[in-house]
Amino acid sequence: MAEKQIDPAPLVRRGRSPGAGWSRVARGLHRSGGLGLLGDLHAWSAVLRPTAAFTHLTAAQVRGWWLPPLPEDLPVWVTQTMAQNASTRSGLVVIRRRGIPWYDHVGGLRVSTAAETLVTCAIDLGLLDLVVLIDAALHQGDVTIAELEEVARQHRRGAPRLREAMPYVEGRSESAWETLLRVLHVICGIEVEPQKELFTADGSFVARADLWLVGTERFHEYDGDDHLERRRRRKDLKRDGRIGRADLERRGYTSADVLTQGVSILRDADEAIGREHDLARIRPWNDLLRESLFTPSGRRGSADGSGSRGRRSRQQMTWAPDGRPGHRPTHLFFPPPASHRQQPHRQRPADSQNP
Repeated sequence: MAEKQIDPAPLVRRGRSPGAGWSRVARGLHRSGGLGLLGDLHAWSAVLRPTAAFTHLTAAQVRGWWLPPLPEDLPVWVTQTMAQNASTRSGLVVIRRRGIPWYDHVGGLRVSTAAETLVTCAIDLGLLDLVVLIDAALHQGDVTIAELEEVARQHRRGAPRLREAMPYVEGRSESAWETLLRVLHVICGIEVEPQKELFTADGSFVARADLWLVGTERFHEYDGDDHLERRRRRKDLKRDGRIGRADLERRGYTSADVLTQGVSILRDADEAIGREHDLARIRPWNDLLRESLFTPSGRRGSADGSGSRGRRSRQQMTWAPDGRPGHRPTHLFFPPPASHRQQPHRQRPADSQNP
């Protein structure tokens, strides 16, 4: 059997563009090939400090974790020791810490360990978005609960938000939308068990349910676009037949339902467990959505700094994406509207040297 071919790292050139066939990564930095993000990061590696590693959402993308909706023009995040001067190039955000950062080799790149990546993301992401990333890391086996608890105990930025997220994480989730559906139930006080295998009274297997409502004959599932495929639809019909014969009840929800019909999902769950429906129980879920990048309000909050995490992001960024250290705070995900832009100044922010 032929071995799988791995695309070689691109050639990198500094200075002016060598000409046709080369892609511009940043000012004075060009690469060959067409490897997309990985190709760009291999080029960045050629100009970073020797002990630097990619981190934050850059590392999450390299590892292939589930992500909330992100803009295309994200900066590249790296972490490095405070003992070295920070790299200062356009499109780069440098987070400096005491000591040499721990890293793994992923795709030929130096990438922060999964736990370090997550605690760094926790500085800027909303709680719901962070839970999605953690579930993805747990599902892929990139991190353990013990490793997360260890880094969450540290006295550092991101650790409080990571501790806040820990009660909601679950490595058995199989997609970002399953995570969102589960958190909706949990935060509304509905006890659920993910990936529950259901059997008939005589022990015959019926189905594996995304979310079993504990103590009931009901389970709730996320229905993605793949359920519309003809082959998948045939399998679903057979499965539905087994579920009906076992006197079980399945409710399926789309991504639009999860984001906009939370009250209906809560009402279905209240009906299943025999609890009186109370609209007030949905408020914590709506609060999570308001600061999540899965919703327009969350994306606007990140853009203009009006959200709780947006304000922290502007204060805590160590280096601006324009590559000039300490010139101004920056909006993390989107360029700010003109009314929110600040004029550059010459003083380095007081927190620019904090780890």
